[in-house]
Parts: sequence; C-alpha cells; structure tokens
Amino acid sequence: MKIAKDTVVTLTFRATDAKGKVLEDGTEPRAYLHGGYNNTLPGIEKALEGQEVGFQTTLELPPEDAFGVRDENLVQTIAKSDFPPGVKVGGQLQGRNEQGEEQVFTVVKIKGPTVHLDGNHPLAGQTLRFSLKVLEVRAASAEESTHGHAHGAHGHHH
Repeated sequence: MKIAKDTVVTLTFRATDAKGKVLEDGTEPRAYLHGGYNNTLPGIEKALEGQEVGFQTTLELPPEDAFGVRDENLVQTIAKSDFPPGVKVGGQLQGRNEQGEEQVFTVVKIKGPTVHLDGNHPLAGQTLRFSLKVLEVRAASAEESTHGHAHGAHGHHH
C-alpha cells in the first residue's frame, strides 16, 4: 500500500541538528495519520507521499519545513510577580498569543523581577536532519480519520 491521505504510517526516525547532535535516536517506532493532519512535519509528509513499506531516506529540512522560522514577536517579558511561585527556567506555561490562540511559552530567563518567555518551538529556526524508515502502511479507520490521529500500537491511546 502506498502512503496517501488517510493512511497510518509506522516508521522509525533519527533526528539530528545541523551540528549532528542527536535529538531523537530512532529506536522506537512511531505511527502517524498521513494527509495534512499536522501529526508530523510538512517536509516529512511531502517526502513520504506515495512511498511504501521499506522506503528509507535522509532529509535535511530547513526551518520552514521543520519547526518554523523564529518569530521574535513571540519573545516576551512579564513581571515575575504575575507568575505563581516556583517559576523556573525551562518551565512551560500555556497562554494565549495576540490572536487569542493557545500558545505554549517556555521560561528562558529570569532576571531580577522580570521573566523572559519564548513562544517559539525550542527547535524553531534550526535546520534538522531526519533519517526515516517506513515499517508499515495501512488504511486508517474511520475513527482515526475523524479524530485526526493514529490509534493503537505506536499511535495515540485514549
């Protein structure tokens, strides 16, 4: 079966940054629902479209096809007094961006009474390399298509 919209793809992938630092070791298989459901990076979906079990490739994805270009408008400072006690660097907070959409912010620095937050994905702005191997391709169930993600082994569990 070829990878197309509404197929569940099980694969392994090894991810590294531009300097070769391993971000994901690729030992655990992962399953995702293919076809524009935002279950994997757009560059990965594009490379796998029409492929079959056994397909292997290595991709170098620029930020636009990976976790996006850094947006300095997503970097904010807020008074430490506006946060609950115990706020720490590396902590994540869920809030809303200027458009009212849910956004995850990471605490990147605390300097005196000011907390510095970054709403960019931690890998935004980076070129990444992925080594992929397709292990299985199957038709998605109606429930998976409705829910917008793969279920079962290596997928989402309810």
